[in-house]
Amino acid sequence: MTTTSLPEASIFHAGAGEPALRWGLIGPGWIAGEFVTAVHAHTAQRFVGVASRSEKRADAFASTYGIENAFGSAEAMLARPDIDVVYIASPPGAHLAEGLAAVAAGKHVIIEKPLASDAVEGQQLADAARSAGVLLMEAMWSRYLPQSSVVRALVADGGLGEIREVLASHGQAINPGPDHRLSRADLGGGALLDLGIYPVQFDSMILGAPTRVTAVGAVAESGVDSYSSLILSHAGGAQSTLTNSMITRTPNSAVVAGSEAHLYLAPTFYNPTTLELTGNDPAAPTLHWDDPTDLRGFAALSWEATALATFVGEGRTESPLHTLDETVSILETLDEARRQL
Repeated sequence: MTTTSLPEASIFHAGAGEPALRWGLIGPGWIAGEFVTAVHAHTAQRFVGVASRSEKRADAFASTYGIENAFGSAEAMLARPDIDVVYIASPPGAHLAEGLAAVAAGKHVIIEKPLASDAVEGQQLADAARSAGVLLMEAMWSRYLPQSSVVRALVADGGLGEIREVLASHGQAINPGPDHRLSRADLGGGALLDLGIYPVQFDSMILGAPTRVTAVGAVAESGVDSYSSLILSHAGGAQSTLTNSMITRTPNSAVVAGSEAHLYLAPTFYNPTTLELTGNDPAAPTLHWDDPTDLRGFAALSWEATALATFVGEGRTESPLHTLDETVSILETLDEARRQL
């Protein structure tokens, strides 16, 4: 291993020239609350509206999180000219219709992962956004964490040598009941779309789209995938082993193994975490990286909000760190895995 130091992180610091946008929210649930809290505490962005099919629920959310306007329908909020960008946090089964409506209203749109229930719907959203000239991106917060910029730099600069294997897991002991959204196919349930997407997108960031997908696992009584292991083959001979589960907790770590060194992302690898780079020689030293910011846990959701505003300020219509083509490609991988299961 010739690398003697780890790259500097590229960070989406708030107040670095990005526009302060006015945000609207569709789907006021748990993750939406975490996102709004992070955005208001750590960015120059502000939520000015929240919409739900239940006006009472929208009112309660607005009161809790200090949002001025509450609406009993997405249509009412989308008609407002004082909203620049819409964050959609509904279950995946609603992403297509709500995303298309927001795009048609001329809003920039960020949709909680997964962007859509499958690749066909994801492509529809991408095509609509491109036609409308608005920015569309998936709220894959892991892509915008400081650590991810370090990983990308190491891979691009050859710090690991030739990448030969990626290992990653994401398993949570959720054990959803039959009425839980994760158990309902109509809402986009299943472990792969909710949890497995994290290892798959990580692999895609490192190695790109696979040339072959092999999936083994199990399907729950409700018909959605419950857990699985994916073996992905890549051009050049690289191979990845990715696991996911919604019935048990797994290590939730990740490894990128190269011909010269291997990189270890401590649990949980898709959250703010630490990195260790070690040469393949048993006597090689280990280089450690710690996030230089003070944003931990869900506070780091704020990075993707500042990233979106930065991209809008630059006149972009998609994220250069997680393009629409790649987002759809990841959905294609998940679709093939689910088909095999």
